[in-house]
Amino acid sequence: MNGPGSSLNEKVVQQNDDPRDHLAAFTNTHAPAGSPETRLLSAFKKDTHTRKAYLAGREYYSEEGKTFELRLVRKIKQQRSADPTSRPEYPSSLGVTEFTRRATEVALGKSARAIVEDRVFGVQTPGFTAAVRLGAELLKHRYDACAVWCGPVYLSSPCDDSLAGIFQAAGIQDIREYYYWDYKQRGICLEKLLEDLAKAPEQSVVVLSASAHYPTGADLTQNQWALIADLITRRRLFPFFLLPPQALCYGDLERGAWPVRYCASQGMELLCAQSFSHCFGLYGEAVGHLLCVLKQNSLLISMESQADKIVRSLWAQPSVGGAHVVATVLSNPAHLVEWKEEVKCIVERCMLIREILRDKLRLLGTPGCWDHLTQQGGLYCFTGLNGEQVEFLSQKRHVYLLPSGCLNVSAINSRNLDYIVESIHLALTTSF
Repeated sequence: MNGPGSSLNEKVVQQNDDPRDHLAAFTNTHAPAGSPETRLLSAFKKDTHTRKAYLAGREYYSEEGKTFELRLVRKIKQQRSADPTSRPEYPSSLGVTEFTRRATEVALGKSARAIVEDRVFGVQTPGFTAAVRLGAELLKHRYDACAVWCGPVYLSSPCDDSLAGIFQAAGIQDIREYYYWDYKQRGICLEKLLEDLAKAPEQSVVVLSASAHYPTGADLTQNQWALIADLITRRRLFPFFLLPPQALCYGDLERGAWPVRYCASQGMELLCAQSFSHCFGLYGEAVGHLLCVLKQNSLLISMESQADKIVRSLWAQPSVGGAHVVATVLSNPAHLVEWKEEVKCIVERCMLIREILRDKLRLLGTPGCWDHLTQQGGLYCFTGLNGEQVEFLSQKRHVYLLPSGCLNVSAINSRNLDYIVESIHLALTTSF
C-alpha cells in the first residue's frame, strides 16, 4: 500500500525524475589518437597545395596515381556477375573450400609433407588483420588448454603499428621486441636479431615477416633464414609468419613464401597470416587467410573446431566474392600465367622507381648512401629520414610520409618524381 499523502503516480514521477540524470552508457572518456595513416590522410586532404603528394598509402598506385585493378580480376568479376547459375550464399565459417586449399598450396607448395600427412588446415578471413587476430586467439587457446603458456609475443623493431594491438585485443599482453633494422647502417642486423631471440623464453611466439617486411622492405636471405629456423627449433620458440603483400616483393609466389616452406619442411609447427588483397587489387573485399601447420594429424579436428568456434564469435562468415576470384586464378593454369605477368609488371615498375629515386638523389649530391633503396623490395621503402626531416617534408613541401620515414614507392610517378627528389634533398640539407 502507498503511505499517507502519496500516490503511485507521484512515486513514479520521483523515481523517473529526469532521464538525462541517469548514467550514460558511453561517457566522454579520453579518446585514443588515430593511426598515423589516418592523421596523415586527413592533413593531406585539407592541404590545398597544387604539388602535394601522399606517399603513406598502403595500396598499389598506378602511373596515373590511382589504385590499380588487374585486367584479369576485372574480367573474372564480369564473368561471375553474368553467370546465370551463380547464386548468393553463405560460405562455411572457415571460408570457401577451394580458396583455402589454393592459399595453403601457395604458402607450402602442393607436395609439402605437411599437406601429404594431413596436418594442415586453413581458414579464410576478412583480410590480413583478421588472420593475425585469429592466429592470436588460437595461440592463446592452445597454450591455455595445455597450461604451458609461459612466453611472450616478440615483434620486430620496427613493425606495423597495429600488430601489438591485435595481440592485446586477443588477451595477450606481454609484447616484446627483437632487433631487426639498424638505422645507422640502414639494413638488417642479423647478429642482434639472433641475440634477442636467443634470450627469448621457451614457448615464446616470434612474429616473422616472410617477405616484404613492413615498414622497412628489407628481407632476410635464405642462409639467414636457415640460422633463424635453427635457433627457433633449439629454443623451442613458435614462428608466426606474415605474408601480407604476397608476390609483390619478387613477383614470385614461391620465392616470397620460401621461409614458410623451409620451416614447414623442417617439421616445425607454425602459423602464417596471408593477404591476397594487394596482389589481386581486392582492397575493398578483404581477402585474407590463416594457415596452420601442426605437429600431429591427431590435433587437426580439435584445432579446426576451436577455429570454427572463434570465427563464429568474431565474424561468423567471410565474404565470398574476392575469395572466388583468387581461387579461380590459382586453380586455372592459363589465368595463373596471365596474373603472374600483371604482377611482374607491378614489381618491375616499383623496382624501376627505386633505381631512379636513388640515381636522382645521387646526382643532386644528397647526403648519405642511397643503395638501401634498391636493396629493399615490395611496395614500401624505408628512406632513413628522421622525424624532423619527415615533418619538414609535410609542413614545407607538402609531401606526406609515415613518421618512420617509410613511403609507398608506387605512389611516385613521372609527374611528381622530380618534386619528391628535390624535397628529400632539401629535407637533408636545410638547417632546422
